Amino acid sequence: MRFMKYGLLSFLLLVLISGCGQGATEERTGAVNEEEVEVEQAPSTEEVTPVEYPQFHAAVQPEERMVKMVTSMGDITIRLFPQYAPLAVENFITHSENGYYDGVLFHRVIEGFMVQSGDPEGTGRGGESIYGQPFADEFSPSLGHYRGALSMANPDRPDTNGSQFFIVQSNDFDPRMFEQIEKQYGVEFPEETIKHYEQHGGTPFLDYRHTVFGHVFEGMDVVDAIAQVQVGQNDRPIEDVIIQRIEILQ
Repeated sequence: MRFMKYGLLSFLLLVLISGCGQGATEERTGAVNEEEVEVEQAPSTEEVTPVEYPQFHAAVQPEERMVKMVTSMGDITIRLFPQYAPLAVENFITHSENGYYDGVLFHRVIEGFMVQSGDPEGTGRGGESIYGQPFADEFSPSLGHYRGALSMANPDRPDTNGSQFFIVQSNDFDPRMFEQIEKQYGVEFPEETIKHYEQHGGTPFLDYRHTVFGHVFEGMDVVDAIAQVQVGQNDRPIEDVIIQRIEILQ
């Protein structure tokens, strides 16, 4: 198991993506129908939604979308999950088809944390959604901020998604994060989720704060290369790293 220094958590919490707004978890309520009978109790009809981990499926599923992000440092192929985050995926796909991201900078890069883009102004304060207004967060226990996750950036408030996004580059994590997250948001991470973080690394403190809607399928070496460029003020690369275009593959 690989652990980052715990002090890094405090630092990252101060430099989260565009202020990293806090998202409230949405409680899932299952309808439990119990009918008393004289002889025996009817079986429960409570529907339990299984926690899946599509980010780690070896094969791309038919319901998923695929894109290729062509950058000035190489190509990144990304799988998208409309079954879990339909608003975010549609926003990203439509912007990509319309050329909205063509020539856009990676305006914020923090090695060991993430790389961020999606602002046509290149300032970290611009960009808008295809819906004409910010759209709602979409959280699922099946998706997490594992290394390679594609997630929406937001300005420190729930339901304020626009066009900016980031890719998690961290390959470490501190297990003590989970206790703090569970206390703050009242959520309990499944054991398998914790194991995935142990195996792959990531930033679980962003779960239930940002919408994960995709995952790098090929090209994490390119993400790592972008994360390692020299940066200046506000974590902006000194030499521009740009998205040349995003191609829709599936």
